[in-house]
Parts: sequence; structure tokens; C-alpha cells
Amino acid sequence: MLTSKQRAYLRSIAANLDTIIQVGKNGMNDNVVQTIDAALTAKELIKARVFEASPLTSREAAKILAERTAADIVQVIGTRFVLYRPAKEPIIVLPK
Repeated sequence: MLTSKQRAYLRSIAANLDTIIQVGKNGMNDNVVQTIDAALTAKELIKARVFEASPLTSREAAKILAERTAADIVQVIGTRFVLYRPAKEPIIVLPK
């Protein structure tokens, strides 16, 4: 569970990130979950987008993906959301 200070720190980092995952009209499938899981393993912090044609809202997609990948939801704004999962050897050092 992230503290508000940690969440704010991650949001500041995420502001400069490119959106690397997009959830489309097919919604959530195993391929999307696997792709996000691999991205979290490699980068710890990712930004994703949900298209308007998707049957899920960005908040619903973020919640489902966070549960399936054991990640924390950092932020949900409009059609975009940010997920964080620390690596075994953390790249991002969070404030206490």
C-alpha cells in the first residue's frame, strides 16, 4: 500500500512517461494482462490508456489490472491510468 507522499512522488515521475499500453474495444484479455505484467517487471511504473470504444472505464481497467498483476494504482485521470509494482531489486526509490 502506497502512502500519499509515495503516490505523489510516483505521479511526478509518471508525468514524463509515455503511454505504453492501450486497452481497446476487446477490453481486458490475457494478452493485455501479460503485457502489463512484463512492463511492470521491466519498468516498475507504467502509464496505460483505455480507448472510448472499450467496454471498461479507465478506473475499472486499472482496478482489474492492479488485482491481476499485484500492482498499486497510482493515478487515474480521464482515459489514462498509472500502475506501480516494485521490482525485486527496485529501480525507483520511494520516499518513506
